[in-house]
Amino acid sequence: MTSLDQMRAFAEALAGHLRAGDLLILSGNLGAGKTTFTQSLGRALGVTGRITSPTFVIAREHPSSGDGPALVHVDAYRLSDAEELGDLDLDSELEESITVVEWGAGLAEQLSSDYLGVTITPMFDLAADAADTARTKEEYTGEDDSDEDDEADEDERRLVELHGHGSTWDARLRQVGDSLRALGGAVEMSEFDGSDGSADQEDKQ
Repeated sequence: MTSLDQMRAFAEALAGHLRAGDLLILSGNLGAGKTTFTQSLGRALGVTGRITSPTFVIAREHPSSGDGPALVHVDAYRLSDAEELGDLDLDSELEESITVVEWGAGLAEQLSSDYLGVTITPMFDLAADAADTARTKEEYTGEDDSDEDDEADEDERRLVELHGHGSTWDARLRQVGDSLRALGGAVEMSEFDGSDGSADQEDKQ
């Protein structure tokens, strides 16, 4: 994936495979493109309201402008444990909404046994140690007023990995792969399915 434009195309393609009750857990460093992905997903789903990083609000619900499911956008970075995530009472909305949790790995898995993990890694990060990252989430001092993640690089090449967990994602991951191939190879993706998170197949485009 060579630009955030292609990230948007990827999110729009994925949106066509989502339905009420789906949980997406996003991982990636600051600036990787998580909020850009969620913004594009929201546009494709036809939800209302401007999607920005919910760092201090923690969670926002974006209702559908039509008859589709709402999008619940969560930032779990400042949550210290799964119990704090549970206090948000996301379970009450999960079945009727599509829920996207940024920084949710290790926390949000408790919400459902069926979920899609989305890991976005700028290629620069693959070659650099995480301790060398110039800016960290703690330095983020306010909500993002831009249309992209803070410091997101339009031209940075990115690797997107999809990890499907639970039986509902077994067939859909293959369908997602077909949709991405229709993009003409713009997205590099590793697919893993199976509830144990083990690698079942890898499809790099």
